[in-house]
Amino acid sequence: MASVAMLLTIALPAISSEPVTTPEPAKTETPRANQLIQRLEEIKGMDRSEMSRLEKKSLRKEVKSIQKEMKVIKGGVYLSVGAIIIVILLLILLL
Repeated sequence: MASVAMLLTIALPAISSEPVTTPEPAKTETPRANQLIQRLEEIKGMDRSEMSRLEKKSLRKEVKSIQKEMKVIKGGVYLSVGAIIIVILLLILLL
């Protein structure tokens, strides 16, 4: 149990001291991703003050679907700090 406490005191400051960076726009090579980014920019530049509720709702749905598709194109596996700590603790307990 003491080893877990030592690990947490050593690992948590190292994990939390990582520099925080703002996400940059996705730089992708695929033409579909470029089309999606261009469409997002068009939507961002629209004047939504004169749109009806239904038009705004459809734009929100379109943006969400584009963001989901961009995640699929981008790929990758993301782990939170909590998930990493749980995995480390499980490894320690099992080994």
